[in-house]
Amino acid sequence: MTLTAAPERSVLDDAREQLAQAVETLGLGPAVFAMLAAPRREISVSIPLRRDDGTTEVLRGYRVQHNYSRGPGKGGVRFDARVDIEEVRALAMWMTWKCALLDVPYGGAKGGVRVDPRKYSTAELERITRRYTSEIAPIIGPNQDIPAPDIGTDEQTMAWMMDTYSVGRGHTVLGVVTGKPIALGGSQGRAASTSRGVVAIAVEALRHVGIPVAGARAAVQGFGKVGRGAARFLADEGVSVVAVSDVYGAIFDAAGLDIAALERFVDETGSVVGFPGAQAIDGEDVLTADVDLLVPAAVEGVVHAGNAEAVRARIVVEGANGPLTADADRILEARGVLVVPDILANAGGVVVSYFEWVQANQSYWWSEDEVNQRLVDRMTRAWHDVLGYAARRQLTLRLAATCMAVERVFRAHEMRGLYP
Repeated sequence: MTLTAAPERSVLDDAREQLAQAVETLGLGPAVFAMLAAPRREISVSIPLRRDDGTTEVLRGYRVQHNYSRGPGKGGVRFDARVDIEEVRALAMWMTWKCALLDVPYGGAKGGVRVDPRKYSTAELERITRRYTSEIAPIIGPNQDIPAPDIGTDEQTMAWMMDTYSVGRGHTVLGVVTGKPIALGGSQGRAASTSRGVVAIAVEALRHVGIPVAGARAAVQGFGKVGRGAARFLADEGVSVVAVSDVYGAIFDAAGLDIAALERFVDETGSVVGFPGAQAIDGEDVLTADVDLLVPAAVEGVVHAGNAEAVRARIVVEGANGPLTADADRILEARGVLVVPDILANAGGVVVSYFEWVQANQSYWWSEDEVNQRLVDRMTRAWHDVLGYAARRQLTLRLAATCMAVERVFRAHEMRGLYP
């Protein structure tokens, strides 16, 4: 199953369109758009790799720092065969707005290596990670730019990055990355934080439109880092998750999937495909399932002009970054579908990354209950702030959230002034 964005537009086009709408709504003018649309710094690096069989190949990696007016850069590193510079630029921009919206003292950054990690051994992935880290080391650091896991990377990747950076500095620097293993200064609750935040927002959205949470029907597109946890937490809230998908296929059960059993099945087989008692369906059908809530939690651009009319969910909560194109946004808005934007919905990861960074700087770690409660409190507070802003100005949630974030970034930049 392959889900891709509509080919006529890139994710960067959509990100810039969202910014342009916010700048126009705020009355800030074209000069502000030009400043905020352009990354402050970006680097493209070659990553020569000696493979296990002795052959050599060269991969391409990127790191983009979109804005750091409000603090050091923050954003994940993804290993994916589709990574390119435009995608990384868009994701870095969205990270800027996400951090500002949740009032986390970071700017936005993002990184990636164009590689399919499923085709490489653990030893090869370590070599890729360490060479990539050494190449971008001059522009990252605990007070400069702090990477984290994303698609195709995990806490082991972050451990390699932290070690490589630390070796170059001559001492251990725990705060250079977040999403690390607990044994190396990671935070309790970090692994599930994005999923937990998505569900906290989904619950608020269901209540907002008057749909009882217990018994609501949901579909989750993607069963990886975000989707799997989101399905579990939705089930814990009493939501009936009837459809899920991964890169290999999709399944459906009108009575609701047993998520705990599905997780065990995926651990054993590597995919949701073939789960006993569930009906096999096409991956696209998850996006158009007859549900109250749709959580696209995989990659960008999966809901677009070609399928947005067929979406039947009353609420779409963006678990992934940019899963709806600008065209899809307009179609769903016209149809009265409530769309909760990614910069709000999936911000739980950066919130707990911030908590991890704070804990590392203090050398004092919090309990998982403390982390989870602080996360939910911050997410729900942001939800009500965005909801109120949107109501007062009669804006969509996406435009309201982007306006709030852009205004905070612009004000910080304005107060700092231009140099020289």
